[in-house]
Amino acid sequence: MSHPTALITNALEFAGPPSVQALLDAGFAVTVHDRSFTSQHARDAYAVAHPQVRVLAEQAPDAVIAAASGEHGALNVLVSNDAWPAVHGPTEQTDVQALRDTLDALVVFPFALMQAAMPVLRRTAGSRVVMITSNRTRLPVNGGAIPDAARAALNALVRSFSIELAPAGIPVNAIAPNYLYSETYYPKAVFVDDPKGRAFVEQVVPAGRLARPEEIGELVRYLATNTGTFMTGAIIDFSGGWPVAPRRPD
Repeated sequence: MSHPTALITNALEFAGPPSVQALLDAGFAVTVHDRSFTSQHARDAYAVAHPQVRVLAEQAPDAVIAAASGEHGALNVLVSNDAWPAVHGPTEQTDVQALRDTLDALVVFPFALMQAAMPVLRRTAGSRVVMITSNRTRLPVNGGAIPDAARAALNALVRSFSIELAPAGIPVNAIAPNYLYSETYYPKAVFVDDPKGRAFVEQVVPAGRLARPEEIGELVRYLATNTGTFMTGAIIDFSGGWPVAPRRPD
């Protein structure tokens, strides 16, 4: 009996590790992409640590989809886990190339990935798309124009993709985290081990902590295995109640 197949992008970053584990636990045959996998050493190291996972060297979106769907041209679940370093700073002092690089990683790459994946998803029974975006646009911060613009664009793409694929019964939903523990955005040394960082999180996040990776993994698994197709185009807030209005002085 064959297993359902899943592709997870940027497997080493952001929500990649918990997504891999969650879908393995759910019985998927998992294929992974990561920007670091241009290195044979990086691919070999990942394969040793995850012997049940198929590791891709391909980087171009169409090549990634072709390799992931295999000779039968089938793909059940695509997890587009989109991560890129958040560039913060005053607009006047920011290199425009940083904007181009961010948009390329967080908007152009997932767009091209979906462009290549749509024909494959349409001919695969029970296809699902899960995109990992961001909730940061709920409360823009000073100097955050570049990541805010890119994340807003990606969330807009989710809604557009969902409209295109809804007639085929393929749900496209996003999980929009903030304050999720990952070494990409909220590293342990700064926000867990350091008392100052931990106090900051306790102050601004109503849940009083960072999200645990396995918690987003549970949500990825739900969206990947849910048999219903009516929920589509959702941007699911995953941020422990953040943001909240600042306390008013007594």
